[in-house]
Amino acid sequence: MREPSYGKENLGAVIGAVVGAIGGLVGITIPLAIHTRDLSALSAARTIGIIGFLVATPLGWFIGGYIADKLAAKFPGKTGVQTAGIVGGIIGGIASALGFVLWGLYILHKKET
Repeated sequence: MREPSYGKENLGAVIGAVVGAIGGLVGITIPLAIHTRDLSALSAARTIGIIGFLVATPLGWFIGGYIADKLAAKFPGKTGVQTAGIVGGIIGGIASALGFVLWGLYILHKKET
């Protein structure tokens, strides 16, 4: 019987952590930069970007690893496991970063009203 791989390293977890880290780092600051039409806004909100980085990285790791593990059971063979890892990691990373993008948009909307 296979042991569950929640939190253990696999291709999906690594890709999820990388995508989540990058998305969390710039997920809050990009809506701000687009709204203000000023590229220097990316560095103005760097503290919030660092918080996004520190939170989205482990979230991407766990979500990407979990999804990759579930997809690997559906795809047989070595190629299927690699494909499941890539797809699961991307989905997990985007899911964790999307929360910070939505939070950034919420902050901007709240600031306008």
